[in-house]
Amino acid sequence: MAELSPVLKQATPVLAARGEGVYLYDEQDRRYLDFTAGIGVTSTGHCHPRVVEAAQRQVGTLIHGQYTTVMHRPLLQLTERLGEVLPEGLDRLFYVNSGSEAVEAAVRLARQATGRQNIVAFQGGFHGRTMGAAALTSSGTKVRAGIGPLMPGVVFTPFPEPYRQHCSQAEAVRWALAEFDHLLVTLSSPRDTAAIIVEPVLGEGGYIPAPPEFLRGLRERADQHGILLIVDEVQTGVGRTGRFWGHDHAAIRPDILITAKGLASGFPLSAIAAGEDLMATAWPGSQGGTYGGNAVAAAAAIATLDVVRDEKLVDNAAEQGARLQEGLRKVAAEHPVIGDVRGLGLMIGNEFTTPDGLPDTATATRAHQAAAERGLLLLTCGPHGNVVRMIPPLIVTAEQVDDAVARWAEALAAIA
Repeated sequence: MAELSPVLKQATPVLAARGEGVYLYDEQDRRYLDFTAGIGVTSTGHCHPRVVEAAQRQVGTLIHGQYTTVMHRPLLQLTERLGEVLPEGLDRLFYVNSGSEAVEAAVRLARQATGRQNIVAFQGGFHGRTMGAAALTSSGTKVRAGIGPLMPGVVFTPFPEPYRQHCSQAEAVRWALAEFDHLLVTLSSPRDTAAIIVEPVLGEGGYIPAPPEFLRGLRERADQHGILLIVDEVQTGVGRTGRFWGHDHAAIRPDILITAKGLASGFPLSAIAAGEDLMATAWPGSQGGTYGGNAVAAAAAIATLDVVRDEKLVDNAAEQGARLQEGLRKVAAEHPVIGDVRGLGLMIGNEFTTPDGLPDTATATRAHQAAAERGLLLLTCGPHGNVVRMIPPLIVTAEQVDDAVARWAEALAAIA
């Protein structure tokens, strides 16, 4: 009898039978408050009626119109809709299926556009598990181990982490930018450096927001040296951080933007966006793929963007994210095992540490499990797995936020 790979580890014990809004239901119809959102994917909640209707309608007319063979209307409409929310000038799009594919497409474009090889990535960053994306990833050795040699031409530099580095945010930024400058004179000459790739919030690396002044510093250095700035918005995009794009908090413009996850409310779809001149530098045949820009996924993405706009979900993410973070900070004040609560919008991490400040993976794991037992589904992240993250759908209400905080408090009390 065939079974799933034994390497796949399920984060919660739930066998989901159906989903509705912020809730998942198992086969016994027990209801769970889902603050995982499929790792930030179900931005409009589970089975939003407008997304379901759009997908069902599209399934009945055209499921797969391979977009380098024929064109289909949903992809054209999605491109037009994305043009309304993308940064000014990023008006050319290439669609694929996953975040990893989009990351690799962005790197391919950057190398072909500049004629340079090296990519600067950041310690703690996560960009995917395929060979090229894994080479850019340092959120944990599990992504990179046992598969080398990886794609060459990647150099890493520190990301500002005030809590781990035991300093103020301003000090962390100054040091990280100084280390970046040092890299350019020791490891990767600007003349060899094609691009910088950065997440507005470290995702798998521990839910650590990039300070606005850090992103602005990277933009300045990219401009100074003719290096392209790639912003990986796979997890932070489409309203997750309380702005439509995570980099909006820093008021910068990337050269290449990567989007996926929350774009289509659960359907596989990703894309890179760049300006016309930059996208035109891609070599013939370098962009393509069998399933990219799938018609059903595109229809779901259009509906997702409509819901995000019509239900003002970006504003809701900012409002409920602030409420959630305030509640979590109050809980943390009563439980010294939580050393830090941080995040942007509805992307919040609770870092567990020992009394001497070391990562406390065991307690984080127990808290995560205790929360699931109380009907609150969460995920862990960080290199040591000691950060419990909360990423509810953008439709979450104040009542649901308060319910989650109460269940979280109960879980922590139970393991104290």
